[in-house]
Amino acid sequence: VQLVESGGGSVQAGGSLRLSCAAPQYTYTSYCVGWFRQALGKEREAIAAIYTGAGTTFYADSVKGRFTISQDHDKGTVYLQMNSLKPNDTAMYYCAADRGDRIPDLSGAYCPPDYWGQGTQVTVS
Repeated sequence: VQLVESGGGSVQAGGSLRLSCAAPQYTYTSYCVGWFRQALGKEREAIAAIYTGAGTTFYADSVKGRFTISQDHDKGTVYLQMNSLKPNDTAMYYCAADRGDRIPDLSGAYCPPDYWGQGTQVTVS
């Protein structure tokens, strides 16, 4: 499964960005897709995940109410709409998908990251 993120950039606090994760085959191979982020000097954090079949979504407390994960099966793309951005949202953002060999538990917004994208930088000032 090849994953390609886009949509990152620089934005002022309070602004919005929409990240995209292009993964044309993910709906046929993965039970979930998740978004992770890693700020400089910090551990990687799982922030949002979606079941590819039912579309059920899960969020970390740090982004709940501000970020929305969604998918477009026809386009083979998963999105992360980020609103009310804060400086501490600054990080490299990655999407990941599981290999589809077991149904994952997405509590904690953690989709088992068997496949990773290359990441896209988000900077909030």
